[in-house]
Amino acid sequence: MKLPEEFVNKMQGLMGDEFDSYLESYKKPRFYGLRVNTLKISVEDFLKISPFQLEPVPWTTDGFYYREGDNPGRHPYYYAGLYYIQEPSAMLPGAVIGVRPGERVLDLCAAPGGKSVQMAAQLNGQGLLVSNDINADRVKALVKNIELCGVRNAIVLNESPHKLARNFEGFFDRIMVDAPCSGEGMFRKDEDAVKSWEKFKCEKCSSMQWDILQEVDKMLRPGGVILYSTCTFSPEEDELMIEGFMDAHRGEYELLEIPKAGGIEGGRSEWAGGRYDFSRAARLWPHRLNGEGHFAALLRKQEINKKGVENEEDTPADSRPIKWEKSYSVETMEDLRNFNRELAEFIHESTTLDLKGVAFQKGNNFYHLPRACPDLAGLKVAKFGWYLGENGPKGFVPSHSLAVSMKYEEMKRKINFAAGSREANSYLKGETLTESEESGERGYTGICVDGHTLGWAKQTGDMLKNLYPKGWRKMA
Repeated sequence: MKLPEEFVNKMQGLMGDEFDSYLESYKKPRFYGLRVNTLKISVEDFLKISPFQLEPVPWTTDGFYYREGDNPGRHPYYYAGLYYIQEPSAMLPGAVIGVRPGERVLDLCAAPGGKSVQMAAQLNGQGLLVSNDINADRVKALVKNIELCGVRNAIVLNESPHKLARNFEGFFDRIMVDAPCSGEGMFRKDEDAVKSWEKFKCEKCSSMQWDILQEVDKMLRPGGVILYSTCTFSPEEDELMIEGFMDAHRGEYELLEIPKAGGIEGGRSEWAGGRYDFSRAARLWPHRLNGEGHFAALLRKQEINKKGVENEEDTPADSRPIKWEKSYSVETMEDLRNFNRELAEFIHESTTLDLKGVAFQKGNNFYHLPRACPDLAGLKVAKFGWYLGENGPKGFVPSHSLAVSMKYEEMKRKINFAAGSREANSYLKGETLTESEESGERGYTGICVDGHTLGWAKQTGDMLKNLYPKGWRKMA
C-alpha cells in the first residue's frame, strides 16, 4: 500500500522510535469482527449456535473476531439480526459510553448504525434512542440496520447538529459523537480512505468537528456524558480538539477514564497543551492490538449549570410532546382499541405483545415508543419510532419492522425453518413457499430461522406469499 508522503512524514515525527513498527502493521492483514445483538439473543446462547470460529474482542463483552473466509453477511442469522458486522476497534466507543436502560441517548453521526444498535441493546427497549445522520443516502442504511436489529425505541433523523439543538436543548443523558474525520486509522482496512485523504485532511475535518461539539454541548443535560471518537491519528482531530472544547467550556467538563484492555493505550498528553490528562482517553494503534486505528474520549458535564442551579432530572424538553395527528397513552389492550381497533385486533390475535407506552399515527401509518419525546417539528424524520404497520383497504397491514423486532414467542402464527434449509434460503431470496402442515390458519404468518424471526408471509390457499422486502433480499 502506498501511503501519502505528507501523512508518512507527519506520522514519523509523531511516532518517533515506534514509527517502524507502526509502518510494518500495514503489511499485515486486517481483522474482521461481529458483535452479538443482545436484543435478540444472549452472547452465551449465540456461541452455542454460532457457525463461525470466533475469538473474543478484549474491549467489549459482546464482540468477536471471525475468520475472513466465514462471510457472516450471507448467513440466515445475519438476516435474523442476531449480530452486527463491525470492525473490532469500532466496538470500543459503544462499549464504554455506559448507556443504561431508560436513558435518552443521541447518536449524532450514526450511519450506518453500528454504534446505534450497540447502544440500543444496552437500553434494552427502555428509554429513547435518537439516531441522526446528515447524509440522506446514508440514513437509508441506518434505518435498515436499526430495524434489522429489532430496535423498538428509536427515532431516526436526517439533520444538521445545529437544527437538532433547537429541538433537543438539554435533553440527552448520553451523546455519541463518532465525528467525521480524515480516516487515517482506516487506511489498512479501506484503500479508498487513502485516496480520499487528500480531499478530507485534518484541517477541513477539525473545523466540522469543532462546530459539531458546540451544538452537542447545548443538547446534553448537566451530569450527562459525551463519547467523542474518530478513526484517525491526527492530534488536531483528537487530543487538541478535546482540549479546545474543554478550554471553551472551562470547568464544565471532566475527562473520564476509559478502561485499557487488549493493547489499548491512553491518549498522548504531550501532543496537546498539557492542561488535561489525556491518559484517561484511549488510542487504538494497529501495531499494538488486533484492530484498526481509533481515538476515544469520554467527557462528563458538571451537574451544576452555568447559573449555579441544579437541573431537575426531567428537562423542559419533555414538556414539548410530538405533534401527531393522533396519539394515545397505552397501558392496556383497551387503550390500544381506543386508539385504533384494527391495530389492536391484529396485535391481540397474532401476537403476545404488551404495547405499553405511546402509540401514535401519521397518515395511515402507526408507530409506538416506550415514552414521549420532544416536538420534531421542522426536522427531517426518516423513522418515527417502532413502525407497526398501516391501515390498508382490507384492514391492518403489519410492517416488516414489526415482524423482525418480535421474538419467536411473541408470534402466535409462525413457521420455523433450520438455518441450512432450502426453505429458509428460498424465503430470503423472496421466493414463494409451499404450505406446510405446521403453518396453521390463513393470514399473516411469521417466518423464523432456528427460533428467530425473519419476516412475514401470508398464507393463501396452499401457498405462502413471500412478504420479505425486495431491498433486503439475499442475492443468489
